[in-house]
Amino acid sequence: MSPDLPVLKHSPEQEVQLLLLGLDNAGKTTLLKQLASEDVRHITPTQGFNIKSMQSQGFKLNVWDIGGQRKIRPYWRNYFENTDVLIYVIDCSDRKRFEETGQELAELMEDEKLSMVPLLIFANKQDVMTAAPASELAEGLKLHTIRDRVWQIQACSAVTAEGVQDGMTWVCKNIAVRKK
Repeated sequence: MSPDLPVLKHSPEQEVQLLLLGLDNAGKTTLLKQLASEDVRHITPTQGFNIKSMQSQGFKLNVWDIGGQRKIRPYWRNYFENTDVLIYVIDCSDRKRFEETGQELAELMEDEKLSMVPLLIFANKQDVMTAAPASELAEGLKLHTIRDRVWQIQACSAVTAEGVQDGMTWVCKNIAVRKK
C-alpha cells in the first residue's frame, strides 16, 4: 500500500485521532499494519490495543486499534474522547456475525461522545470469495438511516490493500472539514 494520502494544507503539528473498532477477527490490526506499511502476514488477536502514528500530508494520524473480543468491548468507550474519525471494520465473509456487528455499531452511534464524529465503515475481506458486497452490508445495517454524521462504506481487503487507500482519502477529506 502506498502511504501517500491526498494533499491537504495544514500545519504539520495537526494531530488527529482515528479510532479503529469492530468485532474480533474483522481485520483491524491487519488494516493498521497495512496503513503503516508493515508486514501483514503474521497477525495475532489484539489483547487490549495497538496504536500507530503516521504522517499524512500535514496530519499526524494517531490510529488506535482496540481489540474486538466481547470481553474488551465495554472498554471501547474509554477511547471515544477526542476521536476525530471512527473507522469501523466488518468481516464481510462472516455473515453469521452481521447481526452482532450491527448491534455494536448501533450502540457506538448512540454514544454521546461519538456524536457527529465522521464514520468510515471498511467492508473488509472482499478478497474472500464468500464476502458480502458493501452494498448488501449497507442495506442490512440500514446505514441510509444515519443522519447525524457524515459516513461512508468502503469495500476493501486489508490483506491485499485493495480499497484501503480510497477509504483513507475519504477520512482525510473529512478530517479537513471537521478541523476547520
